[in-house]
Amino acid sequence: MALDKSEVEKIAHLARLHVSDSEAEEVTTRITDILALIDQMQSVDTESVEPLAHPLDVVQRLRIDEVTEENQRESLQKLAPASEDGLYLVPKVLE
Repeated sequence: MALDKSEVEKIAHLARLHVSDSEAEEVTTRITDILALIDQMQSVDTESVEPLAHPLDVVQRLRIDEVTEENQRESLQKLAPASEDGLYLVPKVLE
């Protein structure tokens, strides 16, 4: 897919970008090259390739899941203006 200068100028206008005539030619060339690369990448057969979460087969070391602080819910809720059944009560915003 190739773009021409008028399409680049239209896109620049919609994006509220100022592109001079000399810049428009360069932008047109660069966008056309990018679109050609995308077309080339889309033509590659990836049917037998499984998706990857990460390109390297690395396993992360995880820390031991242990409690480091005690529960302070009661003491923190005493500081709140209003609470009920372990929840903070706040004024109604929307009616």
